[in-house]
Amino acid sequence: MGSELIIIPVIFSAIFGVFYLYFSTRNKERLALIEKGADASIFVKGKTQTAPIWKVLILNLALLLMGIGIGVFIASLLDSYTTLDEDAVYPATIFFMAGVGLFVGFNMTKNLDKE
Repeated sequence: MGSELIIIPVIFSAIFGVFYLYFSTRNKERLALIEKGADASIFVKGKTQTAPIWKVLILNLALLLMGIGIGVFIASLLDSYTTLDEDAVYPATIFFMAGVGLFVGFNMTKNLDKE
């Protein structure tokens, strides 16, 4: 009964621990490089011009939702005009078309990064 009260703090402490470890390690690494006299430009090296994250998220979310919608439509057609089982057709078609939408979104994101 009391285990429900423990789960939430454990989850939040794990998330905090991961972020703390990431930022403290990054800070120590940068301080060590500065002490050795490394140029500060190495911290921004490799950050090439990429598409803004909001464009990528909106593109992938839109294609995912369109894939789910098309999957429901195709599943409805298959259910109406074939003798396939309704319990199998709907999830299979929805997941397949959602995956196709995400794959198309991945390829379009690569094209955004090239521009």
